[in-house]
Amino acid sequence: MEEIQKKISQLSNELNEHNHLYYIEDAPVITDFKFDQILSELQDLEKQYPQFKDPNSPTQRVGGGVTKFFDTIEHRYPMYSLSNTYSKDELVQWETRIRKILGVDTEICYTCELKFDGASISLTYENGALVQALTRGDGVQGDAITTNVKTINSIPLKLKGNYPKFFEIRGEIILPWMGFHKMNEKRAELGEPLYSNPRNTASGSLKLQDSSLVAERPLICFFYALAADQLMIDSQFEALKKAREWGFKVPDSASLAHSIDEVFEFITEWDEKRKSLPYEIDGIVIKVNQLNQQNKLGFTAKAPRWAMAYKYQAQQASTVLLEVQYQVGRTGAITPVAILKPVLISGTIVKRASLHNQDQIEKLGLRIGDTVFVEKGGEIIPKIIGIDQDKRASFKEEISFISNCPECKYPLTREVGEVQHYCKNEIACPPQQIGKIQHFIGRKAMNIEGLGGETVSLLFHEGLLSNIADLYRLKKEKILPLERMAEKSVNNLFEGIGKSKNKPFSKVLFGLGIRYVGETVAKRLAKAFGSMNALMGATAEAMTETEEIGGRIAESVVKYFSKSSNIEVIKVLSSSGLQMEEAQNLNKPHSIFKGKKFVVSGVFEHYSREGIKSEIESFGGIIISSVSSKTNFLVAGDGTGPSKKTKAVDLRIPILNEKDFLNLKEQGI
Repeated sequence: MEEIQKKISQLSNELNEHNHLYYIEDAPVITDFKFDQILSELQDLEKQYPQFKDPNSPTQRVGGGVTKFFDTIEHRYPMYSLSNTYSKDELVQWETRIRKILGVDTEICYTCELKFDGASISLTYENGALVQALTRGDGVQGDAITTNVKTINSIPLKLKGNYPKFFEIRGEIILPWMGFHKMNEKRAELGEPLYSNPRNTASGSLKLQDSSLVAERPLICFFYALAADQLMIDSQFEALKKAREWGFKVPDSASLAHSIDEVFEFITEWDEKRKSLPYEIDGIVIKVNQLNQQNKLGFTAKAPRWAMAYKYQAQQASTVLLEVQYQVGRTGAITPVAILKPVLISGTIVKRASLHNQDQIEKLGLRIGDTVFVEKGGEIIPKIIGIDQDKRASFKEEISFISNCPECKYPLTREVGEVQHYCKNEIACPPQQIGKIQHFIGRKAMNIEGLGGETVSLLFHEGLLSNIADLYRLKKEKILPLERMAEKSVNNLFEGIGKSKNKPFSKVLFGLGIRYVGETVAKRLAKAFGSMNALMGATAEAMTETEEIGGRIAESVVKYFSKSSNIEVIKVLSSSGLQMEEAQNLNKPHSIFKGKKFVVSGVFEHYSREGIKSEIESFGGIIISSVSSKTNFLVAGDGTGPSKKTKAVDLRIPILNEKDFLNLKEQGI
C-alpha cells in the first residue's frame, strides 16, 4: 500500500508540473495525449484507493462542488487598501513623508507593479498545498471561496521548490478582454443584458454557487504580495521572484526603480503600453522595496505608509447632459441613453453614453442640463461616471424614468429580480419587430444574403414587412420603386429568401428569436423533439429532460408558443416551405451516431471544427458544448483544454483523436 501511495503522489506531482508549464509558463513539454495517459493512470488509482486521494489532486480542477452559503472568516493578516493618487506631485510628497521617517539621506528603492483591475483574494498554503481562499471583504474578514478558486488553472493547488511551511499570498483575479467579449456575445445571442465590465464580472464569478460554472469562465490570477510571520525574504522584488519559483503566475512587468524619477519613467512607459494589454489595468503600484523599511514605516488605520497607487487619468472629459432617450431592444428591453453635448475623448467625438437602467440613473442622481464627467469605460462604451455638483443650478430638471414604451406607448413592466424595464407589446412595437426580423435574417439563423438591417428598416416603414413571415410574402413589384432598390439588388434579395427555405429546422427555431434560445439550445431542442409541431405541444417538464435545457429556457419556449400571434407566424413560415422538421435518414450508415452526444474541441488536420460537428450531426449525433455524465464521446484535436480531458477521464468517457473518429465512423457504434 505504501508503494501505491507513493505512486499517486508521484503522478500528482508530475501532472502539477505539466499544468504549471501549460498555464503559467505557456511552454508545454509533453503532448495532450501523454498528459491524458498520466491523468488516466492517476484517476484509476484514486478510484481504487480513495484513502490516498488528495483534496488538491489535479483531477479536481473541473469543479462540481456547490456552495449554498459562503462562510465569513477573519484574515490572519489584514488586507489593507492602498492610498492612491492621480498626481506625480503627490508622489513626490509621499516620498518626502517616508524620508522623514526613514531618514532624509536613506537609500530607498521602489518596486513598480501594474495595478490590475479585478477582485482581490488571499490564499493560504500549508506544506505547499492550498487550504483556503478568501475574498478581500472589508479587509478584516472575507468570504471563503476555496471550492471556486480551485477551478482557476493559474492558481497552483500544490507548490514546488523551497517554500515556507505556512504563508498567505495575495492576488488579483481578472477576466481578460477576449473572454469578457465572448461571454457578452453569448448573452447578446440569448437576448440577455450584457455584463457591464470585466472587473464586476470577475468578482461576481467568485460567488457563484456552482463551481463548475466558475470553471467555464476564463479567469486568471496574478499574484503580488506574500504575508507570513517569517518569510526569510528581504525585499518585495525578491518576494515576487520567490512566488514565481513556487509556481504562482507573477507578471514579469514588475521593475526596480532606484529613484522617484525612475518611478515616473515606469509610469510614463506603461501609460501607453497598457492600451495593448489583453486585460485591464488602472494604474501602477509603487512600494518601498526593502521589507525592513516597510516595517519601520508601518500602517495608518487604512493603508500601508510604504505603498502608493498611482492611478492613470481615465480617458474622460466633462460635458453637458442634453437629454435622455430610450432604446427598445429585440426582446423589449428598455435601455436609457444619455444624449450629450459632443465632446472629444481620446480622439473620438462622443455624443451618447449608456445609462444601463433606472437604478443607474438614480445612483448617479442625474438631472437634465447637468455637467457630467464621461469616460470610455474599458476603452469600449462611453459612460457617465459622475456629476460636477458645483455647476448644478437648483432649477435643473430631474429625470423620471418613462412608464410607457417610447415607440408604441405600451405600459412598461419590470419583473421581480430584473434591473431592466420591458415593453411587452412585441407584436406592434416597431423596434422589437425590426429587431426580430434582423435576427431572423442573420448569419447564424437564416443567413439571407441580399437583405441587410437598413433594408429591413426600409421595408418595415414602407409597410411591406411587419414580422418575419412577411419576408415570404414580399412582391418584387412593390419593392422595385423604393429608393436604392435596383433590379439587381432586388433579385439578390429574393434569391437569398429562396435559399433560406433549405435551412435546417434548428436554424428556423433559432431565428424565431425566443428569449434564452440561442444557437446551441435551438439545436438541442430540434434534435430532442424533431419537429416544430412536437415542440409546440411539449410541456416545460418534457423540455427540461433535454441536455442543457433548464426551467427558465423551457418556460420561455412554452410562453412563446402560447401566443396565437406566434402560432400564426409559424403557420405562414411552414406554408412558405421552411423546414419544420429535422432531416432524418434512419437507414445505415446515416444513423450510426443516432442519439449519441459528442463534445468536439481543438484543431484537426483534415476537418474544420464546424465540419466535424456537421458530419456528426449528419449521422444522427448530437453536439453538446461541455463534458458531462450524459456525454458519449469527446473528440479532441490539438489544443483541447486539459479540463475537458480531465473531466472525460473522470467520467470514463472515450476520448477520440481524429483517426479514432474516422475509424468509429467507418465501423459504426
